[in-house]
Amino acid sequence: MSFKSFAEFYHNETKYTPEGLKKNARALDWSKQPIPFKNYINAEKITLGELLKKQDNDLSDDEKSLKKLSKLLYYTNGITAMIPYTPPLYLRAAPSAGGLYPTEIYVITNNYKGLVNGIYNFNPKTHSLNLFAKGNFFDKLKKACFSHPSLEKSNIVLIYTGVIFRSEWRYQERAYRRILLDTGHVMGNTIIYSPFIGYYSNLIEPFNDDYVNDLLFLNKNEEVTLSIIALTEEKLNNKNNFLYPSQIKKDFSSKLDNLIIEFHNSTKIDDLQKTNILESKIEKDNNKTKFSFAFGEKIEPKIIEWNNSLENVISKRRSTRAYNASSIDKDDLSKILTFTYKPELYKEQGFDYLPDNYDLSIIDTYIAILNVKDIEDGCYYYLYERDELKQIRFKNFREEIYYLCLGQNLGRDASAVIFHTTNLPLSINKYGERAYRYLHLQAGILGQRINLACTRLDIGVSGIGGFFDNDVNELLGIPEEVAVLYITTIGKPETRLI
Repeated sequence: MSFKSFAEFYHNETKYTPEGLKKNARALDWSKQPIPFKNYINAEKITLGELLKKQDNDLSDDEKSLKKLSKLLYYTNGITAMIPYTPPLYLRAAPSAGGLYPTEIYVITNNYKGLVNGIYNFNPKTHSLNLFAKGNFFDKLKKACFSHPSLEKSNIVLIYTGVIFRSEWRYQERAYRRILLDTGHVMGNTIIYSPFIGYYSNLIEPFNDDYVNDLLFLNKNEEVTLSIIALTEEKLNNKNNFLYPSQIKKDFSSKLDNLIIEFHNSTKIDDLQKTNILESKIEKDNNKTKFSFAFGEKIEPKIIEWNNSLENVISKRRSTRAYNASSIDKDDLSKILTFTYKPELYKEQGFDYLPDNYDLSIIDTYIAILNVKDIEDGCYYYLYERDELKQIRFKNFREEIYYLCLGQNLGRDASAVIFHTTNLPLSINKYGERAYRYLHLQAGILGQRINLACTRLDIGVSGIGGFFDNDVNELLGIPEEVAVLYITTIGKPETRLI
């Protein structure tokens, strides 16, 4: 099979099939399970945990500033529970496939009150910052980020990286997908929570990957920069944020030393002036109109009343491990979808009413209704702009979803299953190889909004990153070139575990 881009090749190579899983089956060496924390032996340690317990009246101005950062990091990727296994399993504010937590957060400061200028790594286990490079690195960061305008208004930046082996140890070459989704979950928390401590999250794209990797002293065969967020006290016009395409790599070999690293490297941007994407030749997907004549189920927006519960919701969020196959209400499904896709309706409750996204126009949402009151079972295409579910297939698909989710009961017993997809060739025409990164990070961000909405409503939720790709396409009736990015199951929990 010939491919027009490395992303299409990578996606095809990492699809799950029954034959492939059987062929590649292997026992995990648990003695080699990666440690999900970095250890900076010679770094200066700034402990943040005690600040979470103190009242603002008892703090100096510097401590108040540090407390804001402490809360942001805690509710982004902090440890929210511990399971007393041997060794202990530390659960975090954002879900991670297999509990492997490949995402690292680095903090770069520019006259941020309470911290000297420098580059820090956040250690969730000790809830501390490790200062490993002193000095003002903002000029270098601005160069690496092609003078992104948000940096002029920011004095603190978060950089999100992925440690490849943490996920690769279990998920092999498909791990890159998991790492991107997991990082999207973490970023989703940052974007959702930051306004509640007086900040707005500004997504920085593009950036020169190699410059940022060097700034963080990363071993680029083990850890790579995935995304950057600048925090600002004022809401900036997000027209300042722009996505830029990378090259489309057509000269790749099927025999690669490390598929993940070599594919990731193909998504880099080195120079804004060099690209082989021709805007005039970008095709338009017609999903928004092709279901016009399908039966439409109106799903009016419904608002969740958060009542200052966001911190508690993030703290108690857990991935559901079993559903009882009972129904959820149509209004609850509407509330979950409204929170996920219509943040502008949450301005009065303090959320960012216009958060930065990668590009929602290149992601499509399908929903399999298995047991939702007042909605007929079947597969639907979700037109969030029109508040409508377009029914495209009539049937209850419990057994098919059970199969394509690798025999997980979660798929069979859920009340509804949400699929995020993209027309991969069209997305690559628009953003080059980097489209794959944008798409999976955005799917993770959407997935985390679903996670938190469900938790607030006491509805179970669990993401599924492992599935038989081609069988999902067949279930949804979508062509082979459409890539399935992520599956999220929701329903009434039988039990609530990790």
